[in-house]
Amino acid sequence: MERKTKHQARHIPVELGPGQYSRWFVAITALFVTTLITSNIVAVKIVDVWGLYVPAGTVTVFPLAYIFGDVLTEVYGYRRARLVIWLGFACNLLAVAAFTATQYLPAAPFWDGQAAYERILGYTPRLLAASFLAYLIGEFANAAVLSRLKLVTRGRFLWIRTIGSTLVGQGLDSLVFVTVAFLGTMAGQDLVRTIVTAWLVKSAYEAVATPLTYVIVNALKRVEGIDTFDYGVSLSPFQLD
Repeated sequence: MERKTKHQARHIPVELGPGQYSRWFVAITALFVTTLITSNIVAVKIVDVWGLYVPAGTVTVFPLAYIFGDVLTEVYGYRRARLVIWLGFACNLLAVAAFTATQYLPAAPFWDGQAAYERILGYTPRLLAASFLAYLIGEFANAAVLSRLKLVTRGRFLWIRTIGSTLVGQGLDSLVFVTVAFLGTMAGQDLVRTIVTAWLVKSAYEAVATPLTYVIVNALKRVEGIDTFDYGVSLSPFQLD
């Protein structure tokens, strides 16, 4: 049995060599990245949710990224979650670069979908900056809060950690994105209403999905034989170890 260290208050080791990752960790990582990229694509459609106008990704896919982020931090710890957050950022950047490069490639004479392509997959620099900045701030805040709450609660009350971290992470995500993307283009009252609406909708999604999060977390801890506590782990987003 591996002796407990300052980095791991309770950690039952699995039989993996240095630098190796279990298939379940890879699966959760793949789902996290997929939901992130998909949410940015479907976000171009604005939907009506009981009289509230929000990007489609807000109510269909994007909150799932926070759920998978919670699972990663809760089961594997902040260091693994930090790695996946940066991986998601890199994959999203690659997708955007591919969409943008394709937009400027000369179209075939018979192809008449250029305008539709630009409307759906085109990006403005301001929206891109808002999206990337909000993602990094929101995801790292979510992971950091959940990590520290786990220490404070001694691993109990998972619902407090998932909902509490989401309230902070989604709040910062909504605040940064809407402010950077739309400040100066809409009235202050509308700006605040949009921020609050997006925050509440995404946070409500997390609350409703709490039973599912419990199922996934408990199943992963059981099959992986691991439950990581981040004692002594730096919360710096830039310390990759």
